[in-house]
This record gives sequence, structure tokens and C-alpha cells, in this order.
Amino acid sequence: MSGFRPGVRLGVDVGTARIGVARCDRDGLLAVPVETVPRAEGDLARIGALAEEYDAVELVVGLPVALSGRETASTADARGFAEALAAAGHRVRLVDERLSTVSAHSALRGSGRSQRSSRSIVDQVAAVVLLQQALDVEKSTGNPPGVPVAPSQEHP
Repeated sequence: MSGFRPGVRLGVDVGTARIGVARCDRDGLLAVPVETVPRAEGDLARIGALAEEYDAVELVVGLPVALSGRETASTADARGFAEALAAAGHRVRLVDERLSTVSAHSALRGSGRSQRSSRSIVDQVAAVVLLQQALDVEKSTGNPPGVPVAPSQEHP
């Protein structure tokens, strides 16, 4: 575990309608679902309250890049949301999450859930996937995942 920075982290999967939130233990062994936050006024405050509740040292926000590697409107939206979280005083890192939602749907289907019955938790599962991938990258490389985010004064 050389180079791993201890502390609880929150995984944040930003969507247009909902935001999935996951957390890990202090040692970064396992990411677990926390909550689905509606994408509406007050969403930043709710994420901040969760960060405070879990004493999170960092927020890991998924950056949805197209499989081709190009940025999309969703990429800009997630980047803006991450910058707003940073502006609110949180340490934030953006990590590539190209396949987290696909992996989440696949895992839920594998557990026997239909897409319709999974709608309420798929965002949390996607947040678990992206956070677990980030933890695994840090543990295997000894380097923090993704890139740090500088604060912005605008909410997306």
C-alpha cells in the first residue's frame, strides 16, 4: 500500500437528473453506495453535507469522456460541478469514468434487477464503480487518481 493516502473519500457520479454518491472506508479498501441526490438547487450543499458527515478528505468526481476520448456536454457539466465543489472548499479530483455507468447497469442486470427497477440505485452503483477504480489505481501506482480540480465561481 505504498503511496496510498488514508482517509474516507466520496465518489460522485454527476448526471443530468441525479447524482450518485458512494464512499470508502478510511483505508480505501471498499467503496459502498451512500445516496442518490436529485440534480436540483441544493445539490452542492447536499454533497457538502455528506462530505462533512463522513469526514471525507477528498471528493472523486467522475469525468464522462466519450469512448473516442473527446469531451461532450456531459464532460463539461461534470467538470463545472467539480469546480463548484472545489469552490465550496472541498478537495476534488476528476477521474475518467467512461465505463462506470455501463459497468453499473451490467452488475445490476447480473444480480437479476431490470433496468427499470435499478433506476433508483444505478447512480449510486456507478459512483461505487468509479470510486473503487480510483482507489485501485492509487493503490497500484502509488499516485493519486485523475487530476486535481481548481475552484470555479460558477455553478453549472
